[in-house]
Amino acid sequence: MAEKTDRRCFLARGVLGAAGLSAAAHVSIEENILSAAMQDGTAQASAKPKTDIAPGSLGCGKIGNVSISRLLIGGNLIGGWAHSRDLMYASKLFTSYNTESKVFETLELAQACGINTIQLDPKCWDTVCKYNEGRSEKIQTMVCVPLLADKTKMAEEIKRQVDRGATLIYSHGGVTDSHMMNGGGTDVIAQMVELIKAQGIPAGVGGHSLNMPIECEKAKVGNDFFVKTFHMDRYWSATPTDHRVEYDWMRPQSSDHNANFDNMWCNNPDETAAFMATVEKPWFAFKVMAAGAIPPRVAFPHAFRNGADFVIAGMFDFQVEEDVKIALEALRKTDDRKRPWRA
Repeated sequence: MAEKTDRRCFLARGVLGAAGLSAAAHVSIEENILSAAMQDGTAQASAKPKTDIAPGSLGCGKIGNVSISRLLIGGNLIGGWAHSRDLMYASKLFTSYNTESKVFETLELAQACGINTIQLDPKCWDTVCKYNEGRSEKIQTMVCVPLLADKTKMAEEIKRQVDRGATLIYSHGGVTDSHMMNGGGTDVIAQMVELIKAQGIPAGVGGHSLNMPIECEKAKVGNDFFVKTFHMDRYWSATPTDHRVEYDWMRPQSSDHNANFDNMWCNNPDETAAFMATVEKPWFAFKVMAAGAIPPRVAFPHAFRNGADFVIAGMFDFQVEEDVKIALEALRKTDDRKRPWRA
């Protein structure tokens, strides 16, 4: 932040100092600003964030022809979907802080640190599309879509995301949970996977419940990857073990302090790790920090060590560089990882 402030002060001094000369030389204010920026090392349009993370440090995994950084940036903080327990102001705070220019700064820094993909809700497309416009190095997108029983409508929705530039597509976790919680089978999921693959891009299935990968594997739906929540349950606000109910994160918030209140998304982490060890498809773990309850220095090693091939983490700009460094350290210390890397 100090660097940017200094630069702005430098530009301001450059413009003020040149004011008298520009009147005589008929030089525009814009030309003076550009000149000052160039003297500062680079014009604003081509400014690159500074990081001491060497290019290529953050490893990648491959799904199909797509190479994806082991750490992805999540889209919830951009869209303002805050899992905030009973804090009423969090979502508004997120969207107020993450202005378009701030999102651009965050994504530029993420790419400079080696993150090449953002997990995205379609409602965030406009900002990301605008960010990618005119950039030679675009950030890849892993986009979630709803499950629609109507095949024509599902195909149209998928095509819409592909046309906007989706790199990978998967079913929205909450929608998948709702579908399965209410007795929906895997036929609709398999249909979605088939339609995504028909567009020539990797197809995934997302969810919070362990029932999702179990049933998908049993039915052989043919997805290329899973997007499944995974976090430890040793944090203060975790629901006590004997009060956990399957899909409780999808139900109305309870007045019982022992029940789920937007505070837990992986009710059975040990069972999840054990089952995913039997799955040969790549696994993107999300909610690894339990929406801010677990520090990344604990959450990232836990996810990678227990089998996740990729970690999706929501990050503000001031967290990006540190989170990448934590991920790098965690990836270096996976000697005790039992699940083979699946991507």
